[in-house]
Amino acid sequence: MDEFISKLRELNIGTVKENEPMANHTTMKIGGPADLFIEPSSIENLAKAMELIQSYEMKWRAIGRGSNLLVSDGGIEGVVIKLGRGMDQLDLNGAELRAGGGYSLVALSTIISKKGLSGLEFASGIPGSVGGAVYMNAGAHGSDISQILTRAHVLFEDGKMEWLTNEEMEFSYRTSVLQKKRPGIVLEAVFRLTEGDREKISSAMQKNKDYRKETQPWNYPCAGSIFRNPLPEYAGQLIEKAGMKGHSIGGAQISNMHGNFIVNAGDAKAEDVLALIQHIKDTIFDLYGVKMETEVEIIGRK
Repeated sequence: MDEFISKLRELNIGTVKENEPMANHTTMKIGGPADLFIEPSSIENLAKAMELIQSYEMKWRAIGRGSNLLVSDGGIEGVVIKLGRGMDQLDLNGAELRAGGGYSLVALSTIISKKGLSGLEFASGIPGSVGGAVYMNAGAHGSDISQILTRAHVLFEDGKMEWLTNEEMEFSYRTSVLQKKRPGIVLEAVFRLTEGDREKISSAMQKNKDYRKETQPWNYPCAGSIFRNPLPEYAGQLIEKAGMKGHSIGGAQISNMHGNFIVNAGDAKAEDVLALIQHIKDTIFDLYGVKMETEVEIIGRK
C-alpha cells in the first residue's frame, strides 16, 4: 500500500488522503474510514489514477455527494474515488446539456431553470450528484433521469471508458446497468432538454422543493429514501401504517415526518441504522407479507 500511495502522489492527480472518515462525505454523517480517499481534479487525472489502481489490483469504488449511501462503521477497504471539484464541468449547447458526474443535481436544475429549459424540474430537491443520479436513475414527481438522458460517459471496473446510450443504460425503477450487470462510474452525462416558459418552470421547481421541505426531514442527517416502493404500495405509507414512526435504535430513528426516512438523531452508527432497517423489514413482512428492498446503497467492511 505504501508504494502504491507514493506512486499515486507522484501523479499529482488531486486530493489524496489516508484513513479518511467517510462520515465527512455522506449526508447521513455516518461511516468509518476509507483506507485511501482520492478526489481527482479532472477526468484525465482520474484515468491516470485508475491505471495505477488496476496495475496494483486495488479494490476501489466511487461516490458522489453521498446522499444515497450508508457506509459501515468498519469503513471501506481499498480506494474511494470521490467525484467532486474538478469533475463538475458544465456545457450547454442549445437544449443539449453536458454535465460532469460531480455536479450537484440541485444546483444544475436551478441553473437550467433560469435559462428557460425544461426537463430537470423533478430534480430540484434531490440532494445528489449527476453521476449518482444517473447510476441509480434518480427520480421524483413522476419523472426520472431516464426521461432526459441521451448518453453517459462511463468508467468501468477494468479501467476502460465508454459512452453508453440511453438504451444501453438499461434503466428501470431506481436502477441502471451500472449497478450489477456492468459496474461503473458516470463521469459525464448528456441530457436533452426542451425550451419552456421560465416562470412555469421556476414555479414547478419551487413547488417540488416546498413539498420536500414539508414532507421530508432534511434538517437531520439522512440518506434519502431507505426503501424502494414495493409498488403498488408505498414504503413510507406501510411503515407509517405499522405505527413505526419515531421508533429508534441507538442514535438512528425512523423520521416522525416521513416513514421511509431514517435520520441520524445523534451520534448514530451504521450498525444502528442496519438494525433499524432489519426491524422494519421483519415488521412489514410479518404484518403485510411485503418484502422490503433497500434503495439506499450499503457499502463497506462487514
